[in-house]
Amino acid sequence: MPFPPSVNGYWRSVKGRALISERGRKFRVNAIAAVYEQLRRRPQAITHDIEVHVILYPPNKAKRDLDNFQKALFDGLTHAGVWADDSQIKRMLVEWGSVTSHGKAEVTISEFHR
Repeated sequence: MPFPPSVNGYWRSVKGRALISERGRKFRVNAIAAVYEQLRRRPQAITHDIEVHVILYPPNKAKRDLDNFQKALFDGLTHAGVWADDSQIKRMLVEWGSVTSHGKAEVTISEFHR
């Protein structure tokens, strides 16, 4: 997956309304394309509870807050049809990977078991 924008870059305010920014919309299109390219088709949406492991590989060494990147990433996966809704995520592990040219995100999805 492409490296997601932070929540600060994902939203913009227009007349008091929060809308997805141009950068956020561009990420979403690229995320959907990345899913379709990897699977070579539109996925069959997961409908059960899941857990995700996310490794974020930033494009440079800039200081970033780890918790600011899941919204755009999970919304992109929802719009790509990977799962019915990101409310199905019952556990997540998010960590930094090494700096990678252009950045990327790796997402591993597993069935959630309590």
